[in-house]
Amino acid sequence: MRILLVEDNRALAEGLATILRGTGHAVDVVQDGASAEVLAAAESFDLVILDLNLPQMDGLSVLRAMRDRQNRAAVLILTARGSAEDRIRGLDLGADDYMVKPFDVGELEARVRSLLRRQAGLRASSVSFGAVTLDLTSRSFVADGAALDIPARERALLEVLFTRAGKVVAKEAIVQSLTSLDDDLSGNAIEQYVSRLRKRLAPHGLTVRTARGIGYYLDRLAEG
Repeated sequence: MRILLVEDNRALAEGLATILRGTGHAVDVVQDGASAEVLAAAESFDLVILDLNLPQMDGLSVLRAMRDRQNRAAVLILTARGSAEDRIRGLDLGADDYMVKPFDVGELEARVRSLLRRQAGLRASSVSFGAVTLDLTSRSFVADGAALDIPARERALLEVLFTRAGKVVAKEAIVQSLTSLDDDLSGNAIEQYVSRLRKRLAPHGLTVRTARGIGYYLDRLAEG
């Protein structure tokens, strides 16, 4: 999933980005509201983590501009402003969740998982396709009772396909989900990840099929 992190505290931003990237997310970081507003208008994100006290343009103005443009990315406000008035205003403007600094990292990760599940249209704690199950809390895959050991980038790709199982996902959408603006992920790299996933999934009766000229989709292998 692709996340935009808007935080003017450089050390905090770098720390949070490292944590989120470590769980397979693509993370873009900006440190002022004006840059956040421009990037949110130009790019597609699954989640925006938004500070309120920002230079150039405050977080609530960024949020208002997003919703005025019908931008439906999930928004988690992460701020030192914890009054009931601030919370109410943020939620009324269209934020999906609100956390006050200082915060527990584990709780932040749980809220991020919850928002991304909601964004993907999923409510259950796990989703299964064939013999493979995706645990939406730990973002891990299990097949035939054993955990699948999958590198982070391949796991992120499989998660994108898994939450849309049976539906074609455009290659451009996959690239956006897996990369930030600082990454350079080519179509050939995606094809390599797909090839590796096919080998990992084949023993469990699944494969990744190519929709020529469009993208990829998760499917069951034909029996026999």
